Amino acid sequence: MTLATTLPQAAGLSPDRSARLISVLQSEIDRQRLPGAVVLVARHGRIGLLQALGVQDPATGKPMAVDSIFRLYSMTKPIVSVAAMMLMEQGKFLLSDPVSKYLPEFANQQVAVERDGLVTLVPVARPATIQDLLRHTAGLTYELFGDSAVQRLYRERQINEPVPGRDNAAYCKVLAQIPLMSQPGTLGEYSSATDVLGRLVEVLSGQSLGEYLQQHILAPLGMVDTAFWVPPAHHGRIAEPFAKDPEGAPLMEMGNVREPPAMESGGTGLVGTAMDYARFAQMLLGKGQCDGVRLLGPRTVEYMTADHIGNIPARDSLVKPGEGFGLGFAVRLATGVNPLPGSVGTFYWSGMAGTNFFVDPAQDIVAVMMVQAPNQRLWYRHQFRNLVYACLVD
Repeated sequence: MTLATTLPQAAGLSPDRSARLISVLQSEIDRQRLPGAVVLVARHGRIGLLQALGVQDPATGKPMAVDSIFRLYSMTKPIVSVAAMMLMEQGKFLLSDPVSKYLPEFANQQVAVERDGLVTLVPVARPATIQDLLRHTAGLTYELFGDSAVQRLYRERQINEPVPGRDNAAYCKVLAQIPLMSQPGTLGEYSSATDVLGRLVEVLSGQSLGEYLQQHILAPLGMVDTAFWVPPAHHGRIAEPFAKDPEGAPLMEMGNVREPPAMESGGTGLVGTAMDYARFAQMLLGKGQCDGVRLLGPRTVEYMTADHIGNIPARDSLVKPGEGFGLGFAVRLATGVNPLPGSVGTFYWSGMAGTNFFVDPAQDIVAVMMVQAPNQRLWYRHQFRNLVYACLVD
């Protein structure tokens, strides 16, 4: 069975450098900059490093455990992207199909053009496609990245706030009424596109998003703790952030995951454990297969982890130096250029509350770090990448 736990050296990791990775994170916990963490590094299909550090809940002092449950936020997106591509493999749609073919509320969209303080609405030059949703070129946005007229409408209509009774279908009807930020296919803009993709999965499968994921991805891969909410029996395993930011900044309010949500957000809604996510990442590293369970064909995974942005301009929130964007995650295009280490072909994504993962096929690595420290997430995401690559000595 893949992902069995072994000694660091048996998994191609340096024991001393693996210990240093843990020591660095522990020092940050001791400084009260980080409540706790779960780190998992697997190489050649074996877990050489799996450790829980610090506390799961600063309010109670309960220690972190390797099976603590974390809010994944945007690490939901790769899972939902895989769900969509599984439906594509079943002949349910073409990536070139307009989104409006299946979600008619997105027909006849308009683009907001701002000039000299005035907003003009113009028709789309072409409709957004399903490929545009997967690579974030559909003209959608996130309101936290700016203060344009469109982003103000997102805030006004609470596009990314939990609204009582608003499910995925109702969400898309509200979102479709807001003008686009840019013409489809002309700009890479990190956005609510995967929420729309989640609704597309529902329409094409005839199931709720949660039901589809559970039946076709989570249960087959043995991701037993991944879902859109945490049942009462497991509330004691939920990881929480500090009540106050250690550096005094305003703290992001964490979503309530203790009861079923009205909307099963394809972009931000899942919770899960480090081991669950490692099994998902190992499936991708295995080109669609993990422990004899195949979700996708090898060529489909290769296609998903190729760059789909190309020469399309993209904002920094989506594409970093030396990178492109595939169908659900960022992909590394150059060994250098980027300030973080990584092989060409490495792909990754992260979540707003602090979770992150990366897969390096060239080095046969799956790495997952789970924290709930939203304001410090970028620092630890980068530090983790540096420390993991330092563990490789062959």
